[in-house]
Amino acid sequence: MSSRTIARSAPSAVAATNIVSSRLTVQTSGAGFADITSEITKFLREAYAGEGAVSLFIRHTSASLTIQENADPTVLIDLMTALDRAAPEDGGWRHDAEGPDDMPAHIKTMLTATSLQIPVLDGEMALGTWQGIYLIEHRARPHRREIVLQFIGATRA
Repeated sequence: MSSRTIARSAPSAVAATNIVSSRLTVQTSGAGFADITSEITKFLREAYAGEGAVSLFIRHTSASLTIQENADPTVLIDLMTALDRAAPEDGGWRHDAEGPDDMPAHIKTMLTATSLQIPVLDGEMALGTWQGIYLIEHRARPHRREIVLQFIGATRA
């Protein structure tokens, strides 16, 4: 039998009476990851966020959102390789209205996420040390992407 330690902080409660919204526009440079963590941090600061949650929703079907490692850039390269293997351009797809990367981009979005929710404690996202928030562009050419941001919770004066 293995021994393990489990610890939990005491619960805290706030009245979630505020919803603060914003739209973040990101111009991508083509397929790949764009780190948007600092923009979400800036939004929370401008919203006077206290405790609650921040949600992100990308308004597209060929780009997505993820939380991933922010320390070693080869992780992001390997993740793009994995997505390309899962949905190759030469996969025999019928939907190619916007080019050979069109259907693979939709598949990659389906395999990842179009929305995220992150707890906010004392005005800051409760991300782990090596976690960052990324927009993943699945199309080969640059696009203008829009993400809806909402903080729901208690705000500071």
